[in-house]
Amino acid sequence: MDTATPPAGGGGPLLTALDQNDLVNRIAQVLTDAILKGGFKPGARLTEATIARDLGVSRAPVREAARLLENRGLVVAMPRRGFFVRQFDWHDLDQIYDLRMCLERHAGALLVGSLTDEMASKLRAQVAFLHRLAEDGDGERQIEEDLKFHRMICVFAGNRRLLKVFDELTAETRFGIAMIGRLYDDPHQIARTHEPLLDALVARDAGVFAAASDYHIGTARERVVAMFSADGAPRRGDPSSE
Repeated sequence: MDTATPPAGGGGPLLTALDQNDLVNRIAQVLTDAILKGGFKPGARLTEATIARDLGVSRAPVREAARLLENRGLVVAMPRRGFFVRQFDWHDLDQIYDLRMCLERHAGALLVGSLTDEMASKLRAQVAFLHRLAEDGDGERQIEEDLKFHRMICVFAGNRRLLKVFDELTAETRFGIAMIGRLYDDPHQIARTHEPLLDALVARDAGVFAAASDYHIGTARERVVAMFSADGAPRRGDPSSE
């Protein structure tokens, strides 16, 4: 497939025209959203000319945006053929979650020594927001806000390089989850799984946070990896994914 499929019932292009400000980053974000929502399937070619036409821009910023996505692990470049949406397999996702476990354990260890009441309040509000999204049934937004909670921990930890690596992994994490669908039958369970992390931070107990973080991310890791077969296809028929 060379370009995103227009939504059912619509005759126009999937992507809409952009202004010229901060063009490359904005194109990269539009392409990222299209990939995560399934507009571009794994293995699909990102055709510069078609994307440029749909967005109302020249091909040069599209090419630069594709290179940004390559750096973020969402697309791969093939010599003389162009850019293609990356195809994940269970090995990729297992390694992504393994690195996330290491990063977030360390972020928590840094944060317990510097957590302020304001930080704790913001984290608590984020968990409450996850519960509100569960009530609303907004699964896609819940995934975004779930990852935002973890990013907040990395931000509050104060290590900019750690945060940079976390951000690089986030796109890959979102892509993996997007290909699978929801991880839990009860949407409130997503919010509840963050409560032990918050409790450990408030208690300023690095050991308890490490254990809670390993369990939290490790459980997601097991579920996500189990839903992928050895050839990289999501196991949508697996009872655990229903």
